[in-house]
Amino acid sequence: MIIGICGGTGSGKTTVANRILESTSASEVAFIQQDSYYRNLKDLPLDYRNAVNFDHPDALDNDLLVHHIRKLKAGGSVELPIYDFKTHTRLNETVLIEPKPIVIIEGILIFVDPRLLEQMDIKVFVDTPDDIRFIRRLRRDIAERGRTLDSVIEQYLATVRPMHMQFVEPSKRYADVIIPEGGHNVVSIDLLSGKIRERLANALTTSGGQV
Repeated sequence: MIIGICGGTGSGKTTVANRILESTSASEVAFIQQDSYYRNLKDLPLDYRNAVNFDHPDALDNDLLVHHIRKLKAGGSVELPIYDFKTHTRLNETVLIEPKPIVIIEGILIFVDPRLLEQMDIKVFVDTPDDIRFIRRLRRDIAERGRTLDSVIEQYLATVRPMHMQFVEPSKRYADVIIPEGGHNVVSIDLLSGKIRERLANALTTSGGQV
């Protein structure tokens, strides 16, 4: 079962994913973040890297992500890239992801690529007000990604907000489930987790114990 969790930056996608993970067994779930698949910009000068529009679909290596999802569905393991947001490059190290009955894909642009959409069994959109999302992003980028206050604000106005309106918000129409207020909506998450457990149980029954 492939579950896609989409939503704007700072909407609470990762929180929703973690709540689902908490409601299931770790042995049953593989978690993949689209952020890991940003293109490696190591061949560009740092000034050029900083100027890249990271909120546009072209900034992501979706070819690799689609390949990995298909490989996991076929029962193979994949090497998940590790992305350094301070240098905008991929590290030499990778993380081994084994095939699991549930694969959760999380990212702001996962509903934009039709190839990703067709892989998903359940599509979730986390819908959180713009001001809340901006505050969360501001805190995260300063604390975790070495950004300054001015650089975060400049990026938000120049690319994050326009790309959200152009790509992320319209992709909400593809969602099967819309969760307002992100990880704080306990009722929606509980309902979604119950549906996932039900599908897992049905899959186990029809496959004779093999998912």
